[in-house]
Amino acid sequence: MKKIQLKIPVILPQVPNEKDTCVERLIQELQAKEGIEKVHVADANGDDLPQLCFHYDPDIISIDRIQSLAERTGAEITEKYGHLLIEVKGIRHTRQARSIEKTLLAINGVLEASVSGSGMVRLEFDKKQTNFDEISKQIENEDLQIQRSASNENDYTKASKKQERSKKEDTKEQTSTEGETHDEGEEHAHGGIFGKNTELIFSIICGALLGIGFGLSYVESIPDWVSLTLYIGAYFFGGFFTAKEAVQTVAKGGFEIDFLMLVAAIGAAILGEWAEGALLLFLFSLGHALEHYAMEKARKSIAALADLAPKTALLKKDGKTEEVGIEELSIGDIIVVKPNSKISADGVVVNGKSSVNQAPITGESVPVDKIPVEDTSRDYSADDDINDENRVFAGTINGNNTLEIKVIKEAKDSTLSRLVKLVNEAQTQKSPTQLLTDKFEKYFVPSVLILVGILLFAFLVIDEPFSASFYRAMAVLVAASPCALAISTPSAVLSGVARAARGGVLIKGGRPLEDLGVITALAFDKTGTLTEGKPKLTEVVPLGDIEENELLKIAVAVENLSDHPLAKAVVRDGKERLKGTDITDASDLEAVLGKGIKASLGKDKIYIGNLDLYEDLDEAKPSEEISNKVKELEGGGNTTMLIRRNKEYIGIIALMDTPREAAKETLKKLKEIGIKRMIMLTGDNQKVADAVAKEIGLTDAWGSLLPEEKVDAIKKLKEQESKVAMVGDGVNDAPAMANSTVGIAMGAAGSDVALETADIALMADKLETLPFAIGLSRKAKTIIKQNLWVSLGIVALLIPSTIMGWANIGIAVVIHEGSTLLVVFNALRLLAYKK
Repeated sequence: MKKIQLKIPVILPQVPNEKDTCVERLIQELQAKEGIEKVHVADANGDDLPQLCFHYDPDIISIDRIQSLAERTGAEITEKYGHLLIEVKGIRHTRQARSIEKTLLAINGVLEASVSGSGMVRLEFDKKQTNFDEISKQIENEDLQIQRSASNENDYTKASKKQERSKKEDTKEQTSTEGETHDEGEEHAHGGIFGKNTELIFSIICGALLGIGFGLSYVESIPDWVSLTLYIGAYFFGGFFTAKEAVQTVAKGGFEIDFLMLVAAIGAAILGEWAEGALLLFLFSLGHALEHYAMEKARKSIAALADLAPKTALLKKDGKTEEVGIEELSIGDIIVVKPNSKISADGVVVNGKSSVNQAPITGESVPVDKIPVEDTSRDYSADDDINDENRVFAGTINGNNTLEIKVIKEAKDSTLSRLVKLVNEAQTQKSPTQLLTDKFEKYFVPSVLILVGILLFAFLVIDEPFSASFYRAMAVLVAASPCALAISTPSAVLSGVARAARGGVLIKGGRPLEDLGVITALAFDKTGTLTEGKPKLTEVVPLGDIEENELLKIAVAVENLSDHPLAKAVVRDGKERLKGTDITDASDLEAVLGKGIKASLGKDKIYIGNLDLYEDLDEAKPSEEISNKVKELEGGGNTTMLIRRNKEYIGIIALMDTPREAAKETLKKLKEIGIKRMIMLTGDNQKVADAVAKEIGLTDAWGSLLPEEKVDAIKKLKEQESKVAMVGDGVNDAPAMANSTVGIAMGAAGSDVALETADIALMADKLETLPFAIGLSRKAKTIIKQNLWVSLGIVALLIPSTIMGWANIGIAVVIHEGSTLLVVFNALRLLAYKK
């Protein structure tokens, strides 16, 4: 049985990431083919695109056949299934979002739909049964206005710059027309003459009419019909949006809280309690308007991300500069960024030196110095290992000097664009608590209706008129309405995600936000996470008659074939020590996972690795003296490599990766906010792991781990701690992250793979951002719990109070709407969370 790996975006160019359901469909289709035993998403082993791994029998099926089958099947799936992320305007609250979600799921061909109260709609649909036009028509039927849509089809469609420029004038015309449509649609989107403030103004008018009517009812000289007329006016303005939504919901065969409130208000009017009914509608509509305002505040905090990047760039061509739209920029273009202006595209500096404020993307408070790359003619677009001092991001702010930047990503693929898209998707991901409350409401609301139905006939059991039973039933209806419960979790999740994004942390939805809030154990990768990731050559120990320079030449020649970080350090520092000495080329490199490498150098076979490499190699084991020397170096925190030529051990080289300056202080802060166990997982030997752990203050260090053993270590930790987070670069640690409760990737701004694979991405390569992310998640979890206690506690208090007659409709609605506003504004406190 053999294996082959194919890149997922090549087979399925329209799916957002490897977790998409279309990848599962592809795997199921291909596993049914003769000769293919197993297909799965491959563990990441480098900063590359996600891949599918095929286990196949070469006697039955060839590699070419697998390739063509995969591409054909992928094309069929791509042809059949579409994905959409749409931003809409006009969703006023979470309950409306839930109603729209049900409507979209009812469309023939829509397989998955998720709608957030902030106006993001995520859809997956069967293209043969429906299309974007049908879906958008249904959305517009809901009195919503489409602001922006992102189809993955568009993400992979590329128009040439020449074509774009020839259409420049047409585009301007079209943009202008679209702009007009947007303005005209403003009234439509909000359904009122006062635009987006219509509901709030109607509510205020309702309150004014109610107050005047109530005051006049105590003036004997004014007839009762005057107050009644004012109350009817209050009913109209307070009940306009409530009635509108109730009618729309009932027309679809369902009912929401709006319908229940309307019934209670009509019931109060029938009983002659016009003032109480008007008060109910006034407070309910005011609560809705303020809830919409609060959610809009959180939504705007996220929308501000999209406005970070400038709309135009100064393109330098043939010695002249021309202002063009950022969508016209191509990879390899040179753009000029003037002092104190925003950078228009992701790229590398090719001319000029300046400091750049990267806070909008990475959250770093101190500007970062930028200098030109050494080779300005090289194409850096496929490079993942670009130095921070050379790389710049769209949306960041240049300092006091002019920079010339070579574009390495198109506007739609920039780090900022991907961040905005992922944050928008995160809004549609429901948290475990929200799923639980949705499930609770499914049973709670029918139970309340049954209770109200029973209370209507209380006059048959107790000595009271029907009007008293009817009034009590309406009061219970108001008291039991789960408005606060419905909004309690979504408002906190939205605020948490928005605040995190402002601080340079991408949290992909409610689940990772909640999970990180309860975690007490953190597992860290060592290299590049707790340490600088830039090991330095510290010791060169010749054994026998060999000279130090000769030993170094052999080591550099062999390690030059490897792309391992330790190998790069040996080559870099070795060449520096050798100062231009000619080095013979080695060949036939063979890696022994987690142990070392072997290669041919002239007629000799060279082995470089740790002691474990030689345990299973052959009978020529290192002497006790050599082993002790290796262990002595390791005891000092060095990573050692023992070198053997043929059967002779010729030397030891040692490297040390120094801990990050902020590591010790960061771990101390993590302990202060409740992290009890901090474990380092590393492929280095146990002595090196223990030395690093002792220096920076870790509770545990597990060394000598192969990549698959790191996965086992995470599984073991989950058994011990229930929930565990894994912190790494999101690439080499991807398998371990996938098995952890929450995967946290550092330095994600420079890695597309890390952005896609991690549950939480720290945009800056700064360990000190971690306490902020965990502290914010803990605060969010606390606020969600507070909101649940308030919303459920108020209902538990009001139901018996209204049944027993201790609270009337007026008191019930005041407390009910007060609790709804309380949980929303409590959630908004997350937007002001301080690092």
